[in-house]
Amino acid sequence: MKFFIDTASLDQIAEARDLGILDGVTTNPSLMAKEGITGEANILAHYKKICDLVEGDVSAEVISTDFAGMIAEGRKLVEIAPNIVVKVPMTKDGVKAICWFTENGIRTNCTLVFSPGQAILAAKAGATYLSPFLGRIDDTTWNGIQLIEEISEIFAIQGFDTEILAASIRSAKHIVEAAKAGADIVTCPLSSILGLLNHPLTDIGLAQFLADYQKGNR
Repeated sequence: MKFFIDTASLDQIAEARDLGILDGVTTNPSLMAKEGITGEANILAHYKKICDLVEGDVSAEVISTDFAGMIAEGRKLVEIAPNIVVKVPMTKDGVKAICWFTENGIRTNCTLVFSPGQAILAAKAGATYLSPFLGRIDDTTWNGIQLIEEISEIFAIQGFDTEILAASIRSAKHIVEAAKAGADIVTCPLSSILGLLNHPLTDIGLAQFLADYQKGNR
């Protein structure tokens, strides 16, 4: 399973990269605004900085809701760097845009996916990735992990090449559950990735090793 970090923070991207496990980045206008990045020129420049930091794919989101606008934005985004993937919403015009991008050799990430039916449409349109939002589904008392399982089963039966990119990850536990459910990728905050490091028995064991070492060197 690949690890993407969901942020616009260059410092957090660099930290995840230096950990040695970073495969890509996803971001959006909300995450850009959180870092104080606003205005088209500044956002495009920031995407370039992110692409320079990582070798893997960087999902850059369109903000248009109509087909023509999505195409215009997507064409501009892919000029930034070869590892840009155009993030497109799961709407009627979004599906049309994904088909156009696919036919023109532009890779896409279909975002805001909340059902198996939407996943099938994204895969049929040729999306490179699709992003089911686990945390947001859980917030509605539905089961986000079950959705990953259902999509994974459908894709295996139908032979779809679209990769399942589990998004809206809220915890380290979410990452593990998504892996078990068949997600190809998880995209999450740095805190969730670092949370995988934590276990009380590791802390206890390390403390014991250090204590024993100090005893032997007195």
